Amino acid sequence: MAIASPSPPTISPSSFSCTRSDSPITTTRLTRFPSTHHHRFPPLRLTTITSSSNPRGVPPDKNNGDIPYELLHGFPPPQRRRRGGAPVYVTLPVEAVGSQAVQGRWLKVLAQSFRALLVAGVEGVVMEVWWGIVEMEQPRVYNWSGYLDLVALAKRCGLKVKAVLAFHQRGTEPNDPHWIPLPQWVLEEIDNNPDLVYSDRFGRRNMECISLGCDTLPVLRGRSPVQTYTDFMRNFKEVFRPYLGAVITGIQVGMGPAGELRYPSCSSQKLTWGRHLRELGEFQCYDKYMLASLNACAQKIGIREWGYGGPIGTGNLTNDPEHTEFFRSEDGAWNTPYGKFFLEWYSGMLLLHGERICREAENIFRGTQIYTSAKVAGIHWHYGTQSHPSELTAGYYNTLTRNGYLPIARIFARHEFTLCCNSFEMRDVKEKQLNPVSSPEGFLRQLLLAARVCGIPLEGENSAARLDDESYQQVLKMSKFYSDGLERPSFSFNLVRMDKNMFDNSNWISFTRFVKQMSDANIFRAKLDFGGDMDLWVTSDAAKAGMALAYC
Repeated sequence: MAIASPSPPTISPSSFSCTRSDSPITTTRLTRFPSTHHHRFPPLRLTTITSSSNPRGVPPDKNNGDIPYELLHGFPPPQRRRRGGAPVYVTLPVEAVGSQAVQGRWLKVLAQSFRALLVAGVEGVVMEVWWGIVEMEQPRVYNWSGYLDLVALAKRCGLKVKAVLAFHQRGTEPNDPHWIPLPQWVLEEIDNNPDLVYSDRFGRRNMECISLGCDTLPVLRGRSPVQTYTDFMRNFKEVFRPYLGAVITGIQVGMGPAGELRYPSCSSQKLTWGRHLRELGEFQCYDKYMLASLNACAQKIGIREWGYGGPIGTGNLTNDPEHTEFFRSEDGAWNTPYGKFFLEWYSGMLLLHGERICREAENIFRGTQIYTSAKVAGIHWHYGTQSHPSELTAGYYNTLTRNGYLPIARIFARHEFTLCCNSFEMRDVKEKQLNPVSSPEGFLRQLLLAARVCGIPLEGENSAARLDDESYQQVLKMSKFYSDGLERPSFSFNLVRMDKNMFDNSNWISFTRFVKQMSDANIFRAKLDFGGDMDLWVTSDAAKAGMALAYC
């Protein structure tokens, strides 16, 4: 379905500035969650059930009348989570939606998978909506067909949907099996003006997303990037209006590489390696728009030489920070007047970008009965140092003496956004064996405390591709750290992501046990206890059916 949106209102580009307004914290009540690899398997026997003969209570699509469903044999009735617990969502495979509608065998496979998730007690699925697929060829011409199919299927199967609006590139190169670039017309504009994307001190361009330095400038065929994202969100709202609040209960708005509010200081592909990463990162401030802003700020304070580029003495990507002039603990330049000036500007530009996107999304989705969220990166591999270099290059001005996450939480609170972050399954005791200054738990505790202080709901995610029982217990532990003592905690967890291994018997048992623990409201009000007998009501039938899923 190609839909041309009306022409957007004209917005004059704002001048570069190094100041920003920062209104007081607005406390948001924690009541915003509604009740809410490519592999082959042996073929699964299916039965066709119409809505008039449906013994399992899967709701029909009222807009389409009686629709035949391809459901699994032998499932017990689905058990929904108890009120007060934390809902669990599962992120769909990247290949679930291509440039065309979801159809044929994939639709049957997803129907089977959705039924298995429902039986396990999962609240819903996370659907990534890619800018590079929807608005691929021409500006303001949108193709939502595949995503409409997915949402309609989730509705028929009784699952909720979180939509992630992804304004970034997926993968690192066209040979990547899950490669999704920016829209073709945007890439053409970048060819004409390479400064539309970020650049480091070596002149290396990062193609993952548009530079926030040109947020308000009409560089995309007469529209600014923020206008372009806003038009995309507005069209999404109009097309999916019948589902908003009932099926689609949440929307996560992309704000940078990997959808996270950060700079691409190192590639998102490397960030997925997590525990193997020790890179300091590179400051992304060398495109002409970022440099113009930096230069304007330096001139405003009367020190022009501070506006010619980023810091020197930052070392190579894999240097020990103590061997660099800028990041070392005792007399590093990060803690000098120049370092403070630069880091204030660099992080301030990121905060301003987040504020703009939050404001537009809040205005668009107000009154739709859905919650909006945004994601912060879990960068923890130099958390044990004084300067936190890998956080600084990503745009988080967080050091031993400064809280860089509280300003982000304040922005989210002002615009009633939920905060999303990964690394919930990671443990210090394991990470420090490979990197003594890494502390995923320390980082996450600081972020969760900022969320609690500002009164904003929370979404957790995992970083690793596969979770074991120990990892699930760590998720429960960190969930309780956020929720403990709150009268009405609002927490959900997104499992990233669904693949064939998830339905292997042992993995399925662990997952369903975890979902049941998350659904128990008492898990957040009492000491965590993972002993005792668990009623694994989904183990036999659901696991066997899951193992038989036939991915194309």
